[in-house]
Amino acid sequence: MTVSVEELTALTAALVAIDSTNPDLVPGGVGEAGIARFVADWLGQAGLEIALHELAPGRANVIAIARGSGDGIGKSLMLNAHMDVVGAGGMIEPWTPRIEGTRLYGRGAFDMKASLAAIMLAIREAAALDLRGDVIVTAVADEEFASIGVQDVVRRLGADAAIVTEPTGLDLCVAHKGFVWLEVETRGVASHGSLPDEGVDAIAKMGPVLTGLAALDRELRSRPGHPLLGPSSVHASLIRGGQELSTYPDRCTLSIERRTIPGETTAEVEEQVSAILDGARLADPAFQARQRTLLVRAPFGVAVDEPIVTLAQRHLSRVRGRDPAVVGAGGWMDSAFLASAGIPTVIFGPDGEGAHSDVEWVDLESATRIADALLGIITEFCA
Repeated sequence: MTVSVEELTALTAALVAIDSTNPDLVPGGVGEAGIARFVADWLGQAGLEIALHELAPGRANVIAIARGSGDGIGKSLMLNAHMDVVGAGGMIEPWTPRIEGTRLYGRGAFDMKASLAAIMLAIREAAALDLRGDVIVTAVADEEFASIGVQDVVRRLGADAAIVTEPTGLDLCVAHKGFVWLEVETRGVASHGSLPDEGVDAIAKMGPVLTGLAALDRELRSRPGHPLLGPSSVHASLIRGGQELSTYPDRCTLSIERRTIPGETTAEVEEQVSAILDGARLADPAFQARQRTLLVRAPFGVAVDEPIVTLAQRHLSRVRGRDPAVVGAGGWMDSAFLASAGIPTVIFGPDGEGAHSDVEWVDLESATRIADALLGIITEFCA
């Protein structure tokens, strides 16, 4: 059994034509409910077991299962893609798919509706095979913001392995960075600008925090780091404070992003920021500040000798005609939640360009090769 480029093209175009803008990124975005109904109907017509889970108004996941023989011997494999997209920005006709040669243009074509089409076609073909293990498609909401979709999935079910089909240019991704978002607030005393003896400038008090972060970033980047991801990093993202020019600001708030690599912990990151604040207090007894952690997303890594990794490597080699590069990614993906749930996970997907930009396209031939590789992996892993 094979998947044709014509069928992959038609399904990708149908998915791109459905606006699924994440409303947490773009106020008024329609969310994933519409595309979830399309995916559920399409997979249901293919004879799969379907569950559509509403997560919030306008937000939904689809779980589709091709049940194996259920003899307890076969292994289960999860294929994952997200349905939400970022805002259309300055795109012209973002929901009108346009095909030029082997490229399909439109919002979400590359990130990641062609990948979603590939897993839908792969599970449809797998359902006709006499497999012992289950094949599971999880089409999820909200990967682009808070990942409420994949978090709901791991609460409901597990698998012996998973493939996240984020676009990788047909390379094999086995690691990506995580991040910790933190906030530091310095305190001052508000007073009229003409009364310097009464006022304490909270913005000026943030100075040693900023210089401490710069020093920490230099130190982090001097480390050997991860063999595929390089070193970790930290930067000041946002700063807010003050009321008007004639008033000493009584508080200043700094938002910080700390990018992490496998092996680093949230506690380690929090201690690094605490050390900067402790140093500022030692140098200035009047220094007052507090810190809090806003959001944590763990880094991801999988051993290259994990069975799902070696199997993916072999089938990518088959469809490419050469070995794929084994790579890491700087950006965060839902794979980290799957791995944290104890599911060995690997990442690969099609070629293309323009994720989150005004010109986005996917290479349809590469997406068809992804579907072919997925079907080969399913046939072996779930046999």
